[in-house]
Amino acid sequence: MPKIISTVNVNGVRAAAGKGLLAWLADTEADIVSLQETRATDEQTRAVLAPALDAGWFLSHAEPGVKGRAGVAILSRHEPDAVRVGVGVDQAGTWSPVEEFAELGRYIEADFGELTVASVYVHTGEADTPLQDEKYRFLDAIGARMTAITRDFVIMGDWNIGHTELDIKNWKGNVKNAGFLPQERAWVSSVLAAGYHDVVRELHPDEPGPYSWHSYRGRAFDNDAGWRIDYQLARGDIATRAKQAVVERAATYAERWSDHAPVTVQYR
Repeated sequence: MPKIISTVNVNGVRAAAGKGLLAWLADTEADIVSLQETRATDEQTRAVLAPALDAGWFLSHAEPGVKGRAGVAILSRHEPDAVRVGVGVDQAGTWSPVEEFAELGRYIEADFGELTVASVYVHTGEADTPLQDEKYRFLDAIGARMTAITRDFVIMGDWNIGHTELDIKNWKGNVKNAGFLPQERAWVSSVLAAGYHDVVRELHPDEPGPYSWHSYRGRAFDNDAGWRIDYQLARGDIATRAKQAVVERAATYAERWSDHAPVTVQYR
């Protein structure tokens, strides 16, 4: 069973590799790392991550359906038992990707023994537009999969939703914006009520953040004016074994290799 699991939106795997992602992968003790927004084909992703793959990492990748957008992956120390791309379930409750999202590169899951992990990228959306309606449909598909799966499960990634006021520094200025809309926040509440655990929040209760995303604009990073939108949601025995969670925030602005920082959880 993996003991250390990380998730990070790399904001373009080719750019991130040139800025520090490869060095981070060489140093991390994580057993599994989920990536979002690779923004590259499978061939390009394997080429740029070649040093990590040569060092023993296994790559499972769902390439973007639209050039330059999305793309999710799972890097693992051991080869997965099975990999599935796309999210959704059929009437029998078994895995069956929703056609609308099957080839967009926003969801991938893999089995490792008794554990399934998923890397998910939920697009930002835009209030009162078709993009927001699409976001809700995608969340519905994810929710159906989360309800149907019966194995130990960690689903993680960039959700582009701040669940509570503790998750956004400037929450008052975002109450009408995508990422902090009542319906989005209610969706997160619903999956938690259904038995999932936001393991980072449970390990850091009643404190702002820890923020995992900071805009490149202005002094957001220096002032820690960020959003906590990168979650690890766990259900089953593994959810009770989370013992430490950290956001691996760069020491300085110049050392950032993405506008997101890795969110790393250690499980017993």
